[in-house]
Amino acid sequence: MRRLGNTLYITTQGTHLSKEGECVRVARGGAQPSQIPIHGVDGVIAFGRVSISPPLLGFCAERGVTVTWFSEHGRFLARAEGPVSGNVLLRRAQYRAADTPRHAASIARSIVIGKVVNQRAVLRRALRDHGDTLPDADRIPIDRAADHLDRVLTGLGKDINLDQVRGVEGDAARVYFSAFPKLLREPSFDFNGRVRRPPTDPVNALLSFVYALLTHDARSALEGVGLDPAVGLLHRDRPGRPSLALDLVEEFRAWFADRLVLTLINRRQLSLGDFTKMDGGTIRLTDAGRRTVLIAFQDRKREELQHPFTGERLLVGLLWHEQARLLAAHLRGDLDGYPPFVAR
Repeated sequence: MRRLGNTLYITTQGTHLSKEGECVRVARGGAQPSQIPIHGVDGVIAFGRVSISPPLLGFCAERGVTVTWFSEHGRFLARAEGPVSGNVLLRRAQYRAADTPRHAASIARSIVIGKVVNQRAVLRRALRDHGDTLPDADRIPIDRAADHLDRVLTGLGKDINLDQVRGVEGDAARVYFSAFPKLLREPSFDFNGRVRRPPTDPVNALLSFVYALLTHDARSALEGVGLDPAVGLLHRDRPGRPSLALDLVEEFRAWFADRLVLTLINRRQLSLGDFTKMDGGTIRLTDAGRRTVLIAFQDRKREELQHPFTGERLLVGLLWHEQARLLAAHLRGDLDGYPPFVAR
């Protein structure tokens, strides 16, 4: 099992990273430089004007530490990594599965089942925890959406084809997000539906940012077991898009990312002052808001649970690595099917 290290997030503009011995040296303006041992780091994510020395990039590549750059406001720019790892036979099996409609549909179906079950669980949890205090105008739409997701699951039969799987996934997302505003208990945050490119309200900006972080981790998990993150099963291939990483993320959107967003808003850890409006109407997190999210993201990854399929107790931040391992096992023929992550 992979060890969960710390992802090093660099958000302060003008920071310079360099190599010093076995450490990452972090220098910010006139502040005293700090040193972080590389053995405790599993990734570096730099936001905005952050410079990284060539020796450090080479050092990270040798140690399997991926360096990823985002814009100051959280838009993915690029990543640097070492030599491609993994068994060529496993990747060949992945490509064959992606090119075999029936096999691709079977795996995509499992992924969507996991996603829908976890969406339903988020809605049911809201009713369980807050149903007594929710007005009927909020409680009834949540209850109806959860019931609809029950019916969606019955449409995911074993003989369903890939286009049908994608259609069911889209229907589930529509129903789930129609009820999502009712889960927000902080009235200053409005949400009228999922808007991706670009996000035009704070809730969408927050969802997009957390999804981007999760996709980064999922991509690293897939590469860690030797799979090609660009060749998806549920998501169609597109140049520059990590389609398989997006497949893997689907199981964790509601259970991990959406719940984190709801917690940050409902517990008032974020306010509207943590967002800024850009030219053109795009809404972005401020530096302070981004730091709050990153701390909460890392804290959540350090929590522990029992994996529903393997029964092993592990940290939340290792779940995507475990799912990548299970997907690889299925593609190698060691498992009859791919078992999605379904939260208990």
